[in-house]
Amino acid sequence: MDTTIRCTVNEHEHELTLEPRELLLDVLRDHLGLTGAHGACEQGACGACTVLVDGVAVRSCLMLGVQADGTSVTTIEGVADGATLHPLQAKLSEHHGLQCGFCTPGIVLAALELLERHRAPDRRTVERELSGNLCRCTGYTGIVDAIVAVGEEARR
Repeated sequence: MDTTIRCTVNEHEHELTLEPRELLLDVLRDHLGLTGAHGACEQGACGACTVLVDGVAVRSCLMLGVQADGTSVTTIEGVADGATLHPLQAKLSEHHGLQCGFCTPGIVLAALELLERHRAPDRRTVERELSGNLCRCTGYTGIVDAIVAVGEEARR
């Protein structure tokens, strides 16, 4: 039996009728056309599907869409301000923390939650906190450098 939920996604309210078995990842991609979260491992191990739910980084491949009822969801599409990149996105580009881009949306959202909890994290904290977000291209140095740089700017 289908279930109707209400949630806010990237500051837009939605009423959605979902099958109880639908994953949040599929709801975002198939119902709302938000394809920034990527399905990869489908086990929550890679972080490519990371989104923020009420400010907390979650693996959208492990969360049912009906569990988003009453929540606020942020996807990568909701991070930039129009054509202006979020400072974290700009720093990732500046520090060469981007290559193929497949993992980037999940890393950005996980890093935003990290920066909310640790205003100016050190390298070790960033490495530990993002250990569940896998990247096959960059070697992580540029990603960590970018996140540390955003934290340093926030400290000033």
